[in-house]
Amino acid sequence: MPDRAAVLSDDELRRNFADIAPPLTSDAALLEANKCLYCHDAPCTIACPTHIDVPAFIKKIASGNLRGSARVILDANPFGHSCARACPVEVLCEGACVLNDRDEEPIKIALLQRHATDYVLERKLKLFEAGPSTGKRVAIIGAGPAGLACARDLRRCGHAVTVFEAKSQPGGLNTYGIAEYKLKADVALAEVQDILDLGVELKTGVTVTSVEDLLRQYDAVFVGVGLGRTKRLGIPGEELRGVIDALTFIEHLKTHPYRETTVGRHVVVIGAGNTAIDAVTQAKRLGAASSTIVYRRGEADMPCYHYEYELAKRDGCGFRFNAAPQRIAGNGAVAGLEITTATGAETIPCDMVIVAIGQDVRTELARPKAHPKVFEGGDCANGGAEIVNAAAEGVAAAKRIDQMLTVDKTTVQDGKGR
Repeated sequence: MPDRAAVLSDDELRRNFADIAPPLTSDAALLEANKCLYCHDAPCTIACPTHIDVPAFIKKIASGNLRGSARVILDANPFGHSCARACPVEVLCEGACVLNDRDEEPIKIALLQRHATDYVLERKLKLFEAGPSTGKRVAIIGAGPAGLACARDLRRCGHAVTVFEAKSQPGGLNTYGIAEYKLKADVALAEVQDILDLGVELKTGVTVTSVEDLLRQYDAVFVGVGLGRTKRLGIPGEELRGVIDALTFIEHLKTHPYRETTVGRHVVVIGAGNTAIDAVTQAKRLGAASSTIVYRRGEADMPCYHYEYELAKRDGCGFRFNAAPQRIAGNGAVAGLEITTATGAETIPCDMVIVAIGQDVRTELARPKAHPKVFEGGDCANGGAEIVNAAAEGVAAAKRIDQMLTVDKTTVQDGKGR
């Protein structure tokens, strides 16, 4: 294992992984809500992939109706709570706020959304009910945001839903893969429980290997399995002790006490996407003396969001651009990363390398060609996007599945057969 970084106290670790955007007080939420212009054709609503009626939910906060506000949010987006914490609102709803055109600060939509959804989640208020039974059964593969959003809306339509999940806990990347200072696993699981409480059957620890088998038992199948393993670098030294992929590193951090996650004194993260930022910042917050991004292209080419880049810089993380990894050096364990730059070759001393260069597409559950009863959504369909995109695709798939099952039911009732 890498040399242990400086051991921080429990209080230091708690502070380092506290919510990066603390919740609003009630007074602050009221003040912020009353700044909203309540636009008729609200660009913030248009910019949201789930098209939450932002002016409507903010107006209900202004009037003190937090339950009603949360219902507006969660009716459109079953993962409105986690999205309020981890959604890139700067490039979506808040980025579209008309106040930006006035050179004013946009409405704090995410914090207002969290204020309302925290209210119902903490009080365990039940906002939705399952619909009358239709007798139809749907199988969902993957208990991430896409699969569970689909499950929630199918239950509201009255269909029986069984979700199959390979891991021991539901929630997908919300539970296992998002930086701890944005979204903690217990919050993600509490949000999931609201969906399960509608009567969704969840089977964890189950790896589905055949969509065709499910089609013999269910009236429709939704595939929302996400992406596969982190891509390999394809350079010598990947097998050395101290090399780990970013998702494994983040998952361990999110599912264990902070001090149980090993981090090196000098950490290098290869890649420059949002997952790479999550890895480099969390390594630093765990106590690494240095935590550095190495990226083969230039600063302007970084795929991460600008605000993520700024966060990493504020955390004291380093960046090496136009640096192509050639070999991970070491005798049994990581000792450095050899790179080439425009000026030649060099070695960056390090005792831990975290790989964050994207994930492979999963093909083991390839959709049966043009099968009308198989649907898909989330990262396995879009190649990797945000929680809100996965939720939107799950909701859209539920609508299409319900329409198909309703047509089937009507046809049978009319005596026309299938």
